[in-house]
Amino acid sequence: MKVSIIIPVLNEAKTLGDTLGLVAGQSAEIIVVDGGSTDATMEIARQYSPHVITAPRGRGPQQGAGARKSHGSVLLFLHADTRLPVAYERLIDQALNKPGVVFGAFHLEIHPSTPVLALIASMANLRTRLLRMPYGDQALFVGRDAYFQAGGFPNWPIMEDVDLVRRLNLLGGFELACGSVRTSGRRWKRENALFTTLRNWSLMIRYYMGHRPHTLARHYPDAR
Repeated sequence: MKVSIIIPVLNEAKTLGDTLGLVAGQSAEIIVVDGGSTDATMEIARQYSPHVITAPRGRGPQQGAGARKSHGSVLLFLHADTRLPVAYERLIDQALNKPGVVFGAFHLEIHPSTPVLALIASMANLRTRLLRMPYGDQALFVGRDAYFQAGGFPNWPIMEDVDLVRRLNLLGGFELACGSVRTSGRRWKRENALFTTLRNWSLMIRYYMGHRPHTLARHYPDAR
């Protein structure tokens, strides 16, 4: 199994080095896709990987560009503020080797945690188990063939993960890996945790009602 880790970035100089430091020097191919950073993001990325490319801004187009440049048999989509577990390759291998499974994700932890954020993470993990609906901050991973057969990420700035997961669920099975990723609580810290959660639910409901992702993105402010 060859893993390609694809990381979309935009002005992530403060956090990218820590994320890359945990995976650099291992067997995985690391592809950093910049959406127009004006800070030192690209310089930091090049310290850890020779595969640093640019793409139109937005997680959908950036992750799609990274997937097309990748060579791994498994694609792992990682947010710049999310830390993988140490044994992520073994956990991915275990998940994708189960019969019928074509994609998966990790349990979510929010760091630094509070009782409220721990509850939010628990609810996200319950949603993932019951509905087979992980979000991008849970480090989605998928077999290369299944990713391209499903059509890959749409060129959307938001809800790109939801759309891909919906199509992957039609294609085959999902597995929630045993390990956990630790994602930054910076959005919840900057905004009120209850407000952030309700706003996210509202955006999801509006998406399923047919609102365009580019319109919804206007109500999802930058957390950097």
